[in-house]
Amino acid sequence: MTAETTAPGNTMPRPEYPRPQLVRKEWLNLNGHWEFEIDHGDSGLERGLVERELTDRILVPFAPESEASGIAHTDFMAAVWYRRTVDVPAAWAGQRVLLHFGAVDHDTTVWVNGCEVGRHRGGFTSFTLDITDALANGGSTATIVVRARDEKAGPQARGKQSTKYANHTCHYTRTTGIWQTVWLEPVPAAVHLRRLRITPQLASQSFEVSAVLTANRAGDVLRVRVSDADGEVAHAEVATHLDLSPAVTLTLPSERVRPWSPEDPHLYGLQVELVDTSGAVVDAVDSYAGLRSISIQGRRFLLNGKPVFQRLVLDQGYWPDTIMTAPSDDALVRDIELSMAAGFNGARLHQKVFEERFLHHADRLGYLVWGEFADWGARQPGPYDDHQQPTTSFVTQWLEALERDVNHPAIIGWCPLNETWQWNSDRITQLDDVTRALFLATKLVDPTRPALDASGYSHRIAEVDIYDSHSYEQDPEKFATQQAGLAEGAPYVNVVEGREISTPYGGQPYFVSEYGGIWWNAELAAKAAGDDRAESWGYGQRVGDLEEFHTRFAGLTAVLRDDPQMFGYCYTQLTDTFQEQNGIFDFERNPKFDLARLREVQQQVAAYEAE
Repeated sequence: MTAETTAPGNTMPRPEYPRPQLVRKEWLNLNGHWEFEIDHGDSGLERGLVERELTDRILVPFAPESEASGIAHTDFMAAVWYRRTVDVPAAWAGQRVLLHFGAVDHDTTVWVNGCEVGRHRGGFTSFTLDITDALANGGSTATIVVRARDEKAGPQARGKQSTKYANHTCHYTRTTGIWQTVWLEPVPAAVHLRRLRITPQLASQSFEVSAVLTANRAGDVLRVRVSDADGEVAHAEVATHLDLSPAVTLTLPSERVRPWSPEDPHLYGLQVELVDTSGAVVDAVDSYAGLRSISIQGRRFLLNGKPVFQRLVLDQGYWPDTIMTAPSDDALVRDIELSMAAGFNGARLHQKVFEERFLHHADRLGYLVWGEFADWGARQPGPYDDHQQPTTSFVTQWLEALERDVNHPAIIGWCPLNETWQWNSDRITQLDDVTRALFLATKLVDPTRPALDASGYSHRIAEVDIYDSHSYEQDPEKFATQQAGLAEGAPYVNVVEGREISTPYGGQPYFVSEYGGIWWNAELAAKAAGDDRAESWGYGQRVGDLEEFHTRFAGLTAVLRDDPQMFGYCYTQLTDTFQEQNGIFDFERNPKFDLARLREVQQQVAAYEAE
């Protein structure tokens, strides 16, 4: 129940099911045209915007800053309002009706039929509201009103969204309001499955599957089946009355074991049912899982017990006309395929919590990713020993991201912070507290994957699983000298103004998680001056021609690829992003360089894999 047209001849944008690891058959996609109004003074509640029609129209799920939305307003907006009346299908009568938002930036309040049904803070994480009680007298009409506030100042998880009027350096056009799919879903009224936790255990050739329920009833049973292309592989069931999160272990026969890997991204189907005493299925969802393991042995980061060199690229997930929203599901697939065509086998999903559809495609294509948070936006004026002040809301939002994405086999590590820094001093700062909270939360939610405390710059936690650095040194010889200490246990560590900002390296697996960023703009290269950084920006000195780019790329990459102690790297970046023009592809996804040459450099056997 998903088909809809937004206008005569126009098909609904982003019609695909948005949550591939928890699929129910019945749902209603609410993307399309909504009423819309910008509320510059954030006075809309006082002016009656909950009750009246709004003055404009917007195409959801595209943000009002984007061309695709039909609004294309790129100045600051204190608040924006949305309104739409929906007919809830009559077949859903007697069930609870859930309203899902993929993401709304940043501080959201939702009303249905004039009743406030919920609030959410955070522009990058999904949330769900039960609107059943707001449906008028048990009726089937829902007038949904959404207010999204997006403050200009103050600590807020913004990612790469510019806090100035215009884009600058590596900060880009803002996103305000709804920017991912909105949808309705019916669930059983008495009890239903809220979410699943799927933990692969390669050593025992099994999956542990637990289900969070809304209630416990005597006699109910949780039934789970694992299947592959040849049919059922394993099944198990457990009574649900004793545990709010009942769990089963499904052991796979040895002849049906097929580990998930980049070379063979095999996914098992999961069918999960909640069954009552009569044998009737109360609730059912479809999911999937990959059987793979991650382990650390000294400086070794192992996938399925083997060293797999991580040839990562920085992916920021922006598009020219739709900003942070992918223009289509195919666009998500294309970015992965373009990256792999250039020789990468994965990505850091940088300063953005990517939508679940991207992670689904990474799962099925065997594309390794680091799940990250969009933590930039907490920098405050003040002394250098506490210049970044993330709030408790950062912890809340990161927990939401972990809970949503923990089941995806393509995710091989977590990183809640990026390039935080402060001086080593004799006091514990707010940043220290939040950094530790984010790290501990990550390990409590998911002890099966390694976690960074922060990518690059300040490592403040001695027991952190992974150690890394960022370096945009553009001279391969100087880069080699800079990185030469890893073999002796003294790797390159970021400093600021010559001062230390991290706890000492403790022998963890190590990689350079940002390098390269080679600046190339063909049009500027043709100009005599050719150095307008407001128009085009990149790291270091811009290369003079394509051959110089390929030489520099090969030289920098070889330094990391040929180091037997280095488990991977991450090149900046996949695509140009607005004025930051150091991508392998331009903003429209056209290749800027010879992909065959880039692939040849990267596909040479890494010293880490050869040992």
